[in-house]
Amino acid sequence: MDEESRLLIPVEVAYARPERQLIIPLEVPEGTTLRQAVELSGILKEFPEIDLAKNKVGIFGRLAKPDTPLRPGDRVEIYRPLIADPKAVRRQRAAQGKAMRKGGGSTKEPKGD
Repeated sequence: MDEESRLLIPVEVAYARPERQLIIPLEVPEGTTLRQAVELSGILKEFPEIDLAKNKVGIFGRLAKPDTPLRPGDRVEIYRPLIADPKAVRRQRAAQGKAMRKGGGSTKEPKGD
């Protein structure tokens, strides 16, 4: 099948920073990969900090390889690097919760003589 007769499929490419989010709808030829859709979307010009060699990518919240072929309706997501390890943050919150339950101050009256 030649390039011109390939079916076009609708997809979206999404990226978010805390202050700005962008979702770009596109129609791409069937068989387009995740990486190709990102490049075709123009999002790399909007967010020059994106480096496809470093940023992880996925489809609808699930990590995927850049060479994954897209299906109609897929939303390609480009993920920012994590600032903190989520497991470490959960452990820290759990430890703080235990400390607060164990003895966040004495409620007993001092014993008198």
